[in-house]
Amino acid sequence: MAPMLDGIRVVDLTTTFMGPYCTMLLARMGADVVKVEAPGGDVVRHIGRGRNPGMGPVFLAANHGKRSIGLDLKDPAGLAALTELVAGADVFVTNLRPAAVAALGIGPAELAAPGLVYCALPGFGGDGPYRDRAAYDDVVQAACGLAAVQGGDGEPEYVRSVVADKTVALMAVGAICAALVSRERTGAGRVVEVPMFETMASFTLLEQQQGHVFAPPEGPVGYARTASPNRRPYRTADGYLGVVVYTDKQWRTFFDLVGRADLAADPRFGTITGRTEHIDELYGLLAEVLPARTTAEWVETFTAAGIPAQPVLGLDEVLADPHLAATGLLERVEHPSEGGLDLPRLPVTVDGAAAAPVRGAPRLGEHGAEILREAGFADARIEALQRAGTLF
Repeated sequence: MAPMLDGIRVVDLTTTFMGPYCTMLLARMGADVVKVEAPGGDVVRHIGRGRNPGMGPVFLAANHGKRSIGLDLKDPAGLAALTELVAGADVFVTNLRPAAVAALGIGPAELAAPGLVYCALPGFGGDGPYRDRAAYDDVVQAACGLAAVQGGDGEPEYVRSVVADKTVALMAVGAICAALVSRERTGAGRVVEVPMFETMASFTLLEQQQGHVFAPPEGPVGYARTASPNRRPYRTADGYLGVVVYTDKQWRTFFDLVGRADLAADPRFGTITGRTEHIDELYGLLAEVLPARTTAEWVETFTAAGIPAQPVLGLDEVLADPHLAATGLLERVEHPSEGGLDLPRLPVTVDGAAAAPVRGAPRLGEHGAEILREAGFADARIEALQRAGTLF
C-alpha cells in the first residue's frame, strides 16, 4: 500500500518500550523517523543477547524503520542541533520525565514551530500531584488497578507483558495521527500529552468500573466475567483450549453439544445479565466437560458451531502458526550488520494491501551526518560536532 504517512518527519527522543514502539509504528506507516540517542544509546539496545554489541533483539524489534543520530544534549551545541531538527519536523515525541524536559529547555514553548505536533509521554498527567514521579510499566500496572484485577482474590499480579507501555504507545499513535489531521484542516500544530497512568486507568476501567459509572454509584466495581476464578484456559484431553461462549445462541448450542439442553431453560442462564451474575457455574461446566475430548476435536466442534475457540499456543508455536504464515505477519529483513531478521509487519491492510517492508533498526548514530545535512548543516559544522564528541 502507499505509505499513509509519507512525507511526515518524526523526531523521536524516546527510550525503552513505550516511545520506541509508538514511533516504530509511525515508521511502519511511512513516516521518516529520526531517533535521537544519548551517549551509550537507548538502554534497550543492551537487552537480550544480540549478534553484535548494542543491537539486542528487543531494540531490533522496537526500532526498525528508523534512522539514528547520536547527540550529546548536555552540550549546548548538541541541544541546538536537536532544536533545529525539530524546527524542520512535523512531529516531536519524547518520553523524558517533565523535569528532564524542563532542564534541557525542550518543552512545547521552547520548541514551538508552526505546525509542529509535540507529543509528550509522561508517567503522570501534568495537572496532577504525581506529575514529577518516575514511571515504568510495572509501576503503572500497579497504580491503575490492573495488577489488582489480574490477581483476583489473591495477591496482585502483573500481566506478563509490558502491556502498559504498548497500550499507551498505541494511544499515542492515534493521538498523533488525529493531531496531524487537525493540522491539515487548520494549519495549526498541537501539543499532545498521553500520560501512562491516566491512559491505563481509562483502559482498565472500561469494563471494570461497572456500578461506579453512575453518579452516585449503583453497585460495586469489578466485572464478574473476568473476575471468575474459572475463567482460564481449560484443560482438554491433550492440552489447553481458549474458548468463549458468549451469546444466547452460543450458550444454547453449547448446552446441546455437552448434553445439558436442560440448562437452556434455566432462568439463571437465559440472558447475558443472568449469565454474568452466575458465570462461575457456567465456566465451571466448561472446565468439567472439556477434558473429555482433545483440543483439536473441540476446535473442530466449536468452530462448526460458531463458538470461538483456539488452542493455547506457546510462543514458539505462535511463530510457526500456519494462519500467521499465510497472512505474512513475519517478514524477512536483511540487516546490513545483523543479517536476516524476522520482524512483524504492520498488522493493518488498506484496500487489501499491506505496508511495504522497512529498513532494519539503525546502529547507534548511523545516520547522524546524513540527517544533519538534510537539515541544512554545513559539512564544517558537522565535522566540528564530531570532533567535539557531540555528534557520534
